Amino acid sequence: MNTNTLDKMRKMKFFGMFHAFKSSLETGQTNDYTADELLAHLVEAEWDDRHNRRIERQVYHAKFRYKASIEDIHYHADRSVDRNQIMRLADCTFISRNENLLITGSTGIGKSYVATAIGYQACMLGYRVWYASTPKLFAKLKMAKADGSYLKEIAKIERQQLLILDDFGIQPFDAQSRAALMEIIEDRHGKTSLIITSQLPVSKWYEVIGEKTIADAILDRIVHDAHRIELKGESMRKKRKPDDNDITYE
Repeated sequence: MNTNTLDKMRKMKFFGMFHAFKSSLETGQTNDYTADELLAHLVEAEWDDRHNRRIERQVYHAKFRYKASIEDIHYHADRSVDRNQIMRLADCTFISRNENLLITGSTGIGKSYVATAIGYQACMLGYRVWYASTPKLFAKLKMAKADGSYLKEIAKIERQQLLILDDFGIQPFDAQSRAALMEIIEDRHGKTSLIITSQLPVSKWYEVIGEKTIADAILDRIVHDAHRIELKGESMRKKRKPDDNDITYE
């Protein structure tokens, strides 16, 4: 009977329940449970398994460049990283309020890491997240215009509750990229959230976007009431230890 039960659990894709029940049978723990305790144990195992698989899917679809965590952020005094601010952002209520986060600082200071760590946290809390290198994203959108998949790509971006635009402002926007940026910002304004990282201070973004009228419209929607982190200090790449090779700082 237990073999049939396990087989049905597997076929119904109750994998958490399957592994918990199989383990309990193999270790003889089923004798230690009352009927309601065993049921609670199996349901809890299934719940945890589905929760963990959902997080894995969220992280996979987010397309992060590397793994990052809130716990591994360095709070050196010379970096101007406020631990309390990071902890407040890590609860991701700014996403539920459709607010933005702007992270600026010189190259290698850790902007991408902080943005990615918050992105991972958002995935764990069930938000739909997508990470994109800004230059690569707009190059991809240009190709999408040419092959007819542009609307599909824009719709995919719009579905994300948190969009991370990394390396914003590395190169100036041309007319086509500027129009795409305006469309993305307009579609998301007041409905979803952005995290933008940039080597340039926000005051320089007007020049990068170009076309003052469009730049004004874009930045008014991005910057208004946005949270800001301005990282300072020496490049983290110079400071990292030999065993930190798996961590990338941008």
